[in-house]
Amino acid sequence: MKTKLTALFFILYFSVFSQDLPPIVDYPPSRYQAGNQNWMISQDQNQFMFFANNEGLLEFNGSYWKLYPSPNETIIRSVKVIGDKIYTGSYMEFGFWIRKADGLLQYQSLSSTIKSKILDDEQFWNILSYDHWVIFQSLNRIYIYDSQAKSFKIIAPSANIIKAFKTVNTIYYQVENQGLFEIEGGKSKLVSNDLILKNNRIVNIFAKEDKLLISTQKSGFFELSGKLLVKFPTEIDLDLSNGSVYSCEKLSESGFAIGTISNGIFIINSLGRKSYHISQRKGLSNNTALSIFEDKEKNLWVGLDNGINCINLKSPIQSYVDDSGVLGTVYASQLYNGKLYVGTNQGLFCKKYQSNDEFKFINGTKGQVWSLYVHDGLLFCGHDTGTFIIENDMAKHVFSKSGTWKFKEIPGNKNLLLQGNYYGISVLEKRNNQWFFRNKIKGFDYSSKYFELTKYFEIYVSHEYKGVFRLELDNNLQNIKKYTTYKQPEKGKNASLVQFNNIIYYANKKGVFKLNKSTKQFVKESVLSAVFEKDEYTSGKMIVDSSNKIWMFSKNYISYFSVNKLSNQLKQNNIPIPVSLTNSMLGYENITQLSPSVYFFGTTDGYYTMNINELAFENYKVSISNISSYALDESVHSAIINEEGRFSYNENNINFSYTVPEYNKYINAEYQYILEGFQDKWSEWNVKSSVSFKNLPSGDYVFKVKAKFANSNLENTEVYTFTILKPWYGTNLAILIYVLIAFLLIRLIHQEYNKYYQRQKEKLIEENNLLLEIKELENEQQLMRLKNEQLSQNVDEINRELAASTMNLNSKNELLASIQKDLKNNEEGENRSIKTVISAINKNITGKDSWSVFQEAFNKTDKDFLKKMKEAHPSLTANDLRLCAYLRLNLSSKEIAPLLNISVRSVEIKRYRLRKKMDLSHEQGLVEYILTV
Repeated sequence: MKTKLTALFFILYFSVFSQDLPPIVDYPPSRYQAGNQNWMISQDQNQFMFFANNEGLLEFNGSYWKLYPSPNETIIRSVKVIGDKIYTGSYMEFGFWIRKADGLLQYQSLSSTIKSKILDDEQFWNILSYDHWVIFQSLNRIYIYDSQAKSFKIIAPSANIIKAFKTVNTIYYQVENQGLFEIEGGKSKLVSNDLILKNNRIVNIFAKEDKLLISTQKSGFFELSGKLLVKFPTEIDLDLSNGSVYSCEKLSESGFAIGTISNGIFIINSLGRKSYHISQRKGLSNNTALSIFEDKEKNLWVGLDNGINCINLKSPIQSYVDDSGVLGTVYASQLYNGKLYVGTNQGLFCKKYQSNDEFKFINGTKGQVWSLYVHDGLLFCGHDTGTFIIENDMAKHVFSKSGTWKFKEIPGNKNLLLQGNYYGISVLEKRNNQWFFRNKIKGFDYSSKYFELTKYFEIYVSHEYKGVFRLELDNNLQNIKKYTTYKQPEKGKNASLVQFNNIIYYANKKGVFKLNKSTKQFVKESVLSAVFEKDEYTSGKMIVDSSNKIWMFSKNYISYFSVNKLSNQLKQNNIPIPVSLTNSMLGYENITQLSPSVYFFGTTDGYYTMNINELAFENYKVSISNISSYALDESVHSAIINEEGRFSYNENNINFSYTVPEYNKYINAEYQYILEGFQDKWSEWNVKSSVSFKNLPSGDYVFKVKAKFANSNLENTEVYTFTILKPWYGTNLAILIYVLIAFLLIRLIHQEYNKYYQRQKEKLIEENNLLLEIKELENEQQLMRLKNEQLSQNVDEINRELAASTMNLNSKNELLASIQKDLKNNEEGENRSIKTVISAINKNITGKDSWSVFQEAFNKTDKDFLKKMKEAHPSLTANDLRLCAYLRLNLSSKEIAPLLNISVRSVEIKRYRLRKKMDLSHEQGLVEYILTV
């Protein structure tokens, strides 16, 4: 008994519940920045999503979330898009939102017009539309709004309303403990008061031919035909009774999505058979589904008690997420004998392909599985402990000396198989229908994770830390005759080596290199290397599938190349799935082709499958969702989107937000933009859905944005034209004023220059005239000087003549006196003739004193000299002044002596005494001093 229980536990532990599910996109409250609960969901004609959230109306356009608080700051319980209006209901308030020209929503209340009729504490939980009527349902009453007449009609049952419903032609509602009613002619009409409908909460009603299909909270589905209510059985009736259904919606392709309070959601087909059960354990964010909505792209939106999920029901990608951790990280897979084998870090598992069976663990394979390879009808497993052959879900060890990476068939010999091991390369051989380890190839002991064999028995090996090797084998596959280590290309992290289309390729972060068969050197291959451009490199792993496609991985794409049959050129296909979404193991990416179009991709927490032929989506459109501008250190302003923009010169920081309203988990839209007038070429493709241009100069601009999705360019290009206005000082009027001011300034400057030059000219003339006058004065002065010099010379001559005349006069008088004296002595003879001579002499002797005559003549030639001398030296006597006058005439002592009638010696004595009286210094000459007076 103990052994049986242990075996049962072992089977349960190593079996994993398996159901491939559509991708689920998780939007937690931390991402959309609003309340946890989401009560109702709707979508507008632009495919934007709207959610009745605890914090208000929540909008999502595929790129950005926007929260609009309710007008009275209460929980919004209901939302419904009708035409171009988004109707909402909340606590004692309902109305609609309309989109303004700037792309934002503005609220207009309807309940305010009938405020007095609204009950206290009334909340509006549901909104329905029927023709031009809008129905607002609370738990007490139904308000019917005529959008044409702008009037209301109120239906007030005697008991509480549980919920209202709409089918194609009728509005129904359930009244507590009374049954199901319909509105006909604006009045209530009982449809059924069956006990089941009285005692069970109706979740939703659907028209089914001439019947009604009714979903209840705990009793499943019923069909109502007339008054007859019949159970509609499904595979999930037991689950529904335990899970308590809260929401239910009919899907566009004849199925139903059912949301429960505690067991996630169920999806059944029209016959009631279960397609999916998605709970928190299988990828849903929360087990309580408050609301369900199928959008135009057949995505299923789930408003949860804690967040929002979007389930891509029609996605070409299906995923399996191992939340239990039993399966582990998937490193290899293989479809073999109708079963899907999955090798992980926990061991080898298998299940029947395309079934919801559990994965079963293959006994004996516990540990790391590296590869799975089908050869000669057998499944080989490369394992950390060696090599296994898998037969009838049993593992048989055929090699255990070291871990095994991969396997390679030897051309022309099915009985031999090469395997790359932790310590080189070894050979497996088939003998008597059994596989055995034959030998290790000697001469090369490095790990051989990636190796390829050519028809010339050359093996190329890629080692992550040592680079690329070429090994030359002997014919018996026993020894390495020679091996070469390549310096180029360089070794690299996550590098790999593969043979594709009979050419060996090596990839690392520098690009992809192919082997030249003639030179046996690697050269860069431009087409494949383009995958790693623009910082896209994450892993050099390359995989060749069974249909001769080579797969490569980069940061934002999974790419595959096929050979064009006509030109032998490589044709590239990019699948825009970023590595961040796939949880791939970098360097250990793995792909298995399950069918001509379906591929298996292993991940760190399970796997996903992709049908590449279905990677075609509806033709989305790119749209500009918001344009905002701001000046530095000021608030942001939204601009009108559908009109040409005009922004002030300082409000020149422009932000553009744009979007493609798609909600696929794995495939992202990519955008390309150009700002004409600022840029010369389009930007690179990028998943970022906004761009900012800062400090734009004034001028005219045209912003264009286009998008592509799933490697297909969308048809439309959004265009927005705007102008950055010139500052007031740069406008045409200001420029005209500047021109006028400049003209006036130039004219004024010209006038001033003319005046200046005129003044300069006048000044120059005046200066020239002054110079002429000065020249004339100088000439006159020169002439005067010459005249003065002439006069001075004349005076000197006159003085000399005066002195000479005086001396002559004195000499004559002396001579005449001497003659007179001699004649008087001879007078005694009284000779008459002598008396006559004496009388004549007396007449000729000057009567005046000779000095007086000299002084008078001297003063006329040298005015005031004697006066100045007297004033300067009052002690001078008349004889002193007389001597000064003679010295002034520059007479020598010898010449002065006769004039004074004294000896020369006496003149010298007089001169000495004169110096003493004048108190002259020894160095100063007497004559020099007298001449300066």
